[in-house]
Amino acid sequence: MLKGIDHRLNADVLGTLRAMGHGDYIVVVDTNFPADSIARTTPVGKLLRMENLTSAQAVQAILSVLPLDTFVPDFAGRMQVVGDPSAVPEVQAEVQAEVDRAEGKHRPLPGIERFDFYDLAKGAYAVIQTGERRFYGCIMLRKGVIGPEA
Repeated sequence: MLKGIDHRLNADVLGTLRAMGHGDYIVVVDTNFPADSIARTTPVGKLLRMENLTSAQAVQAILSVLPLDTFVPDFAGRMQVVGDPSAVPEVQAEVQAEVDRAEGKHRPLPGIERFDFYDLAKGAYAVIQTGERRFYGCIMLRKGVIGPEA
């Protein structure tokens, strides 16, 4: 355990978040996502796990240390529901609330078509699989910057 670090962030996840640069992104995915095979295509090269957490709990922990990119409209994203791209399932509403809390304002998560999300995931810095069993618990988070102290 470390002071000031969310205990849900394991060493692999913390090391990965620290190593990422501005504009790099991760995907946080549910248990149904083809996470292992896609994770092998990322710079990290292996699947990272936060397995006893929901998507929202994992995102909350991640955003306790990861700044989101404020320069681009795709600062984050959510996998769209097949056949109803404007739908926002409860799992995604919970993640949206965590993003809003971390940002201190409402920035709607852009939708990403399912197969586009799979392609996006292949270009991610890392894939983090949660224990989320609800469908569409798949989220992208793009790392921003921490400015100099005043």
